[in-house]
Amino acid sequence: MKQFVVTPSAGKRLIAKALVAHPTVTKALKNGTLVIIAGTTNGYVAEEILKSLGVTDNFSRKRFFRGVTLPPILEVTSEGRLSDESKFPGDVVITKGKWRKGKTIVDVIDELKEGDVILKGANAVDLQRKQAAILIGHPKAGTIAVALQAVLGRRVQLIIPIGLEKRVTTDLFCLAEKVNRPDAEGIRLFPTPGEVFTEIEAVQLLTGATAELISAGGISGAEGSCWLAITGTQEQEKAAEKLVTSIALEPAFSL
Repeated sequence: MKQFVVTPSAGKRLIAKALVAHPTVTKALKNGTLVIIAGTTNGYVAEEILKSLGVTDNFSRKRFFRGVTLPPILEVTSEGRLSDESKFPGDVVITKGKWRKGKTIVDVIDELKEGDVILKGANAVDLQRKQAAILIGHPKAGTIAVALQAVLGRRVQLIIPIGLEKRVTTDLFCLAEKVNRPDAEGIRLFPTPGEVFTEIEAVQLLTGATAELISAGGISGAEGSCWLAITGTQEQEKAAEKLVTSIALEPAFSL
């Protein structure tokens, strides 16, 4: 067994590198459409996927999100939106390996079909039940409501990249029932179907080793970090060590 500390930003990079190699994603890139809905983790995913296609410029993840959680000192609306969204670049839509710049999930939702893939981040993950949920501030339930038209209506695959720092221990449907009550205040919670993809799945996909969350936390930039215990064959553990070392110094996300 080998043990590693993975910061939230390093975890985002790890997830992104693994999704480049995800069989469903690679198939959609070649033969169909991949939609990467804007989000902080998906910003790393978009970087890695566009880089794999030879696109190394004209994309920035700095404002590649719609809603975001920030410290109280920074200016956001009560529903998690920046007060100035003028630099929002839209989503990343790739059809048969070609980036369709300027398109969003709303623009292409009606053309998506079985074999296509949507990547949508989330805000809560139940590791035991393999479920994820999304915070909702939009009065029409935001981009997840749009995406589910294709996911449930036409069997488009939904993959949910989400970091381990967003884990919860209560059934997400029970939590949603509480926070979505008519007499409650604040943003809502939307448990959603889809393939949950964390750092644990990323390690498994890229190395064949098994990763397990054994502890968490830290200070001085390690807040939200996770301790992963990784087991496998000697070759798998060496591959995991090389992989985690390669992303260990990923700088913290900044606006």
